[in-house]
Amino acid sequence: METSHDTFADKLLGFTLPSRNARARIVRLDRVLDEILSAHDYPPPITHLLSEALVLAALMGGLLKADSDDAQLTMQAQTRDGVVSLLVCDYRGGCLRGYVDFDADRLADLGANSGLSALFGQGYLAITFETGGGRRYQGIVPLEGDSLSEACQMYFSQSEQVPTLIRAASSSNSSGRIAAGLLIQHLADGEVGRERLHVRMDHPDWEHVSIMTASVTHEELLDQNLSLEDVVWRLFHEEDGVRIQPGQSLARGCRCSPAHYTSVISRFPEDERDAMRGENGKIAVDCAFCARTFELAI
Repeated sequence: METSHDTFADKLLGFTLPSRNARARIVRLDRVLDEILSAHDYPPPITHLLSEALVLAALMGGLLKADSDDAQLTMQAQTRDGVVSLLVCDYRGGCLRGYVDFDADRLADLGANSGLSALFGQGYLAITFETGGGRRYQGIVPLEGDSLSEACQMYFSQSEQVPTLIRAASSSNSSGRIAAGLLIQHLADGEVGRERLHVRMDHPDWEHVSIMTASVTHEELLDQNLSLEDVVWRLFHEEDGVRIQPGQSLARGCRCSPAHYTSVISRFPEDERDAMRGENGKIAVDCAFCARTFELAI
């Protein structure tokens, strides 16, 4: 494995293991995570949940072709009776955004019991890949297991039939919050671009790769003194070869703007726009992602 510039945070890193027919993405979020979380005063359980969701969005979004301007990954978790009514994150061209809507009173009543089932109850996770040119496909899986990562693994197993292992971690320190994750997949008939035929969850190569990947610790993923390349090297230095694929730099990417909302609202009939206007004659629009309010004179 050769690399000239180590990657520590806020940038995707891809790699493949050719001899094992595996591809992977690894990421660590630092400044970008703080910028997204700062839009709302989330309590610790929601901060932890959204941190993991943003890591997953970056990892799965990183599987999209980087040369497609309109390619997007959207992850949405919903429930009718859970403490969290909506969690949504998306990734587009290196831009991340996310938001959680929840019942603060019910969350306080949970106390220390703030696991996935307690937060969502009987919920579901929808993952949508828009690959450009109008192509779109979606999978929906129940929110089961201990984490969002497990639900995403289920998506790849059930909807795409691709053996997938995901590890994610997050923590807080004096300088803010940091989160990281690793996603690795087995493509039974070769690397990216090859047709996947006769995928086997018990393939010897996949068993080997999954065991090695599962050995990564939360401390290694989150260690800001350890580059992502170093994490990969620790896991797979005994393999015949590791091909590093530097990915996109990541940024907070809310796409709200007065022009965007003006374009959307202008499509409504005039009588409906009249009903939206406040006492000052303007229409106020709130962006849940970045907590900004736009007053539009239309």
